[in-house]
Amino acid sequence: MKLQIILPLIAYLLLVAGLSVYAMRKRREGSFLTEYFLGSRSMGGFVLAMTMATTYISASSFIGGPGAAYKYGLGWVLLSMVQVPAVWLSLGVLGKKFAILARRYNAVTLNDMLYARYRSPLLVWFASLSLLIAFIGAMTVQFVGGARLLETAAGIPYDTGLLIFGGTIALYTAFGGFRASVLNDAMQGVVMLAGTFLLLFAVIHAAGGMHSAVDKLQHIDPQLVSASGVDHILSPTFLASFSVLVCFGVIGLPHTAVRCISYKDSKAVHRGIIIGTIVVTILMFGMHLAGALGRAVMPDLAIPDQVIPTLMIHVLPPVAAGIFLAAPMAAIMSTINAQLLQSSATIVKDLYLRLYPQQMDNESLLKKMSGVITLLLGLLLLLAAWNPPEMIIWLNLLAFGGLEAVFFWPLVLGLYWEKANATGALSSMIMGAGCYTLLASFSLQPWGFHPIVPSLILSLIAFVVGNRFGHAAAPSAQASTPV
Repeated sequence: MKLQIILPLIAYLLLVAGLSVYAMRKRREGSFLTEYFLGSRSMGGFVLAMTMATTYISASSFIGGPGAAYKYGLGWVLLSMVQVPAVWLSLGVLGKKFAILARRYNAVTLNDMLYARYRSPLLVWFASLSLLIAFIGAMTVQFVGGARLLETAAGIPYDTGLLIFGGTIALYTAFGGFRASVLNDAMQGVVMLAGTFLLLFAVIHAAGGMHSAVDKLQHIDPQLVSASGVDHILSPTFLASFSVLVCFGVIGLPHTAVRCISYKDSKAVHRGIIIGTIVVTILMFGMHLAGALGRAVMPDLAIPDQVIPTLMIHVLPPVAAGIFLAAPMAAIMSTINAQLLQSSATIVKDLYLRLYPQQMDNESLLKKMSGVITLLLGLLLLLAAWNPPEMIIWLNLLAFGGLEAVFFWPLVLGLYWEKANATGALSSMIMGAGCYTLLASFSLQPWGFHPIVPSLILSLIAFVVGNRFGHAAAPSAQASTPV
């Protein structure tokens, strides 16, 4: 039976490799950095929607989120729906204005945008180091999720699964670049949608129907069918914190923001908002509901994160389980390749070329560096994921919050507040990072709020106060290209 599960997965990984080779051959002439890290800004609406949705939906959404729904009940399913506007907010708030300025400044990375806006090398260094530190945590979560999936569903030992999974992603991202990443995202989005429908209907059928499943949950623990969840975890303050962390704050995530500078035209962004929002709604609701109802099918799982892979092999025929295994694998891979590329771009473009700008035209060196650094980062993450935590959702949310605390206000106010300056932005970054690190390290939740809420409030105050002591940067002399 394990062979029937593994064979479709192998076929899927070969398809990923094929798309990566195709992407390498479709690379356009021109700036290597723009092609490798942004795909020459050529994404259409469907690909934009899928890459936004699949980058946002990660191991936390396919493994950790359903695991939390399994543990806390149907209330967590309702909680997960606050994430529905995430794509709409990201493309709506950043969208056109962000893309127009990126073309004007010839920006390849998020930090290019920050430097063009604020003209502060110190701000770029702080932003770059913050991004790399947070991404290490975020990508480690994805590697753990992929290896745990192979361990539970295919019977592959965790260490072996980690090597197979991590090595595959490191290779195809390193050699395919951004174009391979978004093409795979589009294909992976379709796989995720099909897999979500398949698993949810199979779980409901195995539980004896929706009514029977809810009755079984109520018999196990009445709090599983309450709006507040088990142990009343879903309090108003938790709901407010979660909404900020996984919805409104997503605007400040670098790997999401960079997709807002890589699409083709206005038609693409309009279509991307509609399709992306629909895809996120279906995936969030379907996967979290499957996790919650899975408690009625298998009530005694010791590790909640194992609910989805265990359900796959319990309620689906072996071949179907093998096909569905590609769905959470797709969610994980799409998030890792986005964060891996952004990390590589930060090291090459924001750090190395800032120190050695004379190497900007040395495309041969940049090609080798970009591929090697992406590959090395992937291999280093294998080591970081060797000893996994029990529930990955909390580590993922911790990394999310750190990025949002640093980048949210410099991004948003940089776009919409003409008088915003580097002193205010750097003050906001330092306050956000410091406050979030302090609160998260000591597990402090003022008035019951997650650390991201006070961190964003204090970083906004720091931005406004710091802004009074600086001067607005002179506008860039780069020519504008309309979107």
